[in-house]
Amino acid sequence: MSTLVGRKIRKGKELAFSEIASKVTLGVVVVAVSTSAVAPASTATVAPASTATVAPDSRATVSHETRSIKFTSQRLKGRLIECTSENPGLAQFLTRDIAKSLENRASQASVVLYDRNTRTSCTYGADKHYDSASTVKPIILGALLLDRGVDLSEEEQDLARQMIVSSDNDATYALWESLGHKNIQNFLDKAGMKNTILNDAGFMGLTQVTARDQAKLLELLTAEDNSVLNAEERTYILDLMRDVQEDQRWGTPAGAPSDAAVQVKNGWLQRSQNRLKNPWDRGDWKVNSMSAVTGHAYDYGLVVLTENNRVPEDESPEVGWDYGMETVEAVAKAIHHDLKAPPATGRPGLL
Repeated sequence: MSTLVGRKIRKGKELAFSEIASKVTLGVVVVAVSTSAVAPASTATVAPASTATVAPDSRATVSHETRSIKFTSQRLKGRLIECTSENPGLAQFLTRDIAKSLENRASQASVVLYDRNTRTSCTYGADKHYDSASTVKPIILGALLLDRGVDLSEEEQDLARQMIVSSDNDATYALWESLGHKNIQNFLDKAGMKNTILNDAGFMGLTQVTARDQAKLLELLTAEDNSVLNAEERTYILDLMRDVQEDQRWGTPAGAPSDAAVQVKNGWLQRSQNRLKNPWDRGDWKVNSMSAVTGHAYDYGLVVLTENNRVPEDESPEVGWDYGMETVEAVAKAIHHDLKAPPATGRPGLL
């Protein structure tokens, strides 16, 4: 395991190289594009292939409707994009546009969206594990508030603000070590984040997260359920995420409604300092972003996790970081666009 420490200023943005990198051997994903029909989410079963007619265009979206809930699916790079919605047409548009935003990207990506207003949800690779990078930081703050409430010491308040607003790693480790593995795991258990795995060696940025679990965290923070954190504690976290410094408000906020409150936390991690011979360890970047969009009748959350954002030979490291950011923002812009102007009920020509 190698260590990489440092900061660069580029194009007015502060690029904080991760303090930790790990050598990971991964399998190659074979890209396959086809269609599949999916049963309602409540049954979690896949309909037999014989029940669906596949259009000549292998990228076509397959749609069904049950009890006024529209659900669609489209296969992209060996995995299904699946969307459901009460709004006829919205699920289909989201499925199609998520696919378009990712089909020409080399990044491996996972996406989860929920929108309470239209009872819409979308998932793509929702349970695939990624290095968390700094997206673990709201988890750490949640664990701190669960353990101690909002009556934090001045030092804890300062550390919490640095951790979220400026993504300071030293502040994060101070809280990580103060809380200990047990208290952080206790928060994960209570939040139902069963697929989030803390790093045994104590490297916070190598916590294994999934897009589904990160979306559960956003839902927890924006709900009215006091079973894990009370309203004051949830507001404490959201306020800090709303105050994230401007040069770190890229990613899932891209294209968000201008009149919405956008609470964001991003994470970026370069896997290794050296270009190793293993083709899956070439200094590529993990670039993650999560946002809760609220206020003015908005109530939705979006998580996009990416990896395999490669740094080509003889290129500066920022190339891979930029590529990951562009991948995340392509997905975000498509989703925000569809949610801002969803198709009207009964709109003709959608199916």
